[in-house]
Amino acid sequence: MKYFRSFIGFGLLSMMLCTLAACGSNDAPANDMDNQNVLRVGMECAYAPNNWQEDQASDTNLPIENVSGFYAEGYDVQMAKQIGEALDAEIVIVKLSWDGLIDSLKSGQIDMVIAGMADTEDRRQSVNFSDFYSVRKTEYMIVVDENSSYAEADSLSDFAGASLLGQKNTKYDEVIDQIEGVDHLPPVTDVANMIARLNQGAADGIVLDTESAVAYTNVYPNLVTISFPDGQGFELGFNGACIGLRKEDTALLDQVNAALAEIPTETRQEMLTQAQAKMPQ
Repeated sequence: MKYFRSFIGFGLLSMMLCTLAACGSNDAPANDMDNQNVLRVGMECAYAPNNWQEDQASDTNLPIENVSGFYAEGYDVQMAKQIGEALDAEIVIVKLSWDGLIDSLKSGQIDMVIAGMADTEDRRQSVNFSDFYSVRKTEYMIVVDENSSYAEADSLSDFAGASLLGQKNTKYDEVIDQIEGVDHLPPVTDVANMIARLNQGAADGIVLDTESAVAYTNVYPNLVTISFPDGQGFELGFNGACIGLRKEDTALLDQVNAALAEIPTETRQEMLTQAQAKMPQ
């Protein structure tokens, strides 16, 4: 099976890539490798505890190919390393904007997306998704300030009139409209901005998955999570965080699913716990 697409004009392209790397561009270079032992993995490097960037190498992080001097860390990075070990492949991390992940996958700039991406119906139309690699099936919470009037809420309806914020082009934003009477704020580009707006008092609450919500409330003790009884929370319509692959890479999909099946829940939980402990303050 061929993981990668080759390009004509290798020499010229290599020179262009070197120029981009020297400039520290965040744009992923076109894939010029034809090595089946290399898998290029796209992620934001801005979505802790799943993925983030740091400026010191460690024995657990990986260099970010297109951001010189920085390294990717987090649950997604450790999961990518597990997949690489199972497939006997070197993992190369490529930093991309959230909105650019699927397009970069389809164009061949990367070989898979491991970025906390949910297997929504719309996304399944354009790419394949693995079985979920998160610790458990995803649920969403609302995070609020501990002194907020919404800190004692216990149902979605309690947030009628609240100003809630999500991340652009994600389910974090889409599900907000399931609350009747909510003040749905314009979404922001990443979770870091969501947290900042919440701490600044610009929003009454933000929507996050359970693992991320717990991680951020550990970092910011002034924040609390609001969970909901089974069947009374947000309707998500997907299983959880899955690995995105090109439609034509069906053999690779099978290999990835086989690798995921060998990673027990206990190992996934330990990886997540370590990521939560390491995530930037």
